[in-house]
Amino acid sequence: MNDTTQDSLIPYDEIVQEALRAVVGRVLGQVEAAHGVLPGGHHFYITFKTGAPGVSIRADLKARFPDEMTIVLQNKFWDLAVTDTGFTVSLSFNQMPAKLDIPFAAITAFVDPAVDFGLQFQAMAEDEEDDVSPAGNDEAERDVASRITPADDGSNVVSVDFGKKK
Repeated sequence: MNDTTQDSLIPYDEIVQEALRAVVGRVLGQVEAAHGVLPGGHHFYITFKTGAPGVSIRADLKARFPDEMTIVLQNKFWDLAVTDTGFTVSLSFNQMPAKLDIPFAAITAFVDPAVDFGLQFQAMAEDEEDDVSPAGNDEAERDVASRITPADDGSNVVSVDFGKKK
């Protein structure tokens, strides 16, 4: 018997990442169906790569967050629209409205602190710094996003990282 594991010809890591991103789409779709009303105390921190294909944000936000940005969907957001490939939402940054188009493939983290749930995704771009910028929209709790770290206490944080053999 051979003790070495064969490299998979099935892209399991990509399949799992796509399935977990579908969870984000389903959750946001439920919020959209409820006309933007979040149930109970639920609120979301969504981190995404600002330079990923399909991301559309204002030039000043791209300059401020050249790599990664975290947004908060809690009280002050509107025009949420969800598709099979991503979502669009309007937020206020320094009292200036902005429409953001974010493909699900650009998302690197999704957290709902109200229920201690989180998903972390592999970056779709080349390996870059893992420094997550704090949420830039006008939420009162925006500094909380900078304190989100993977939990080692058995909470509902899901991190998927399939290493490739060399």
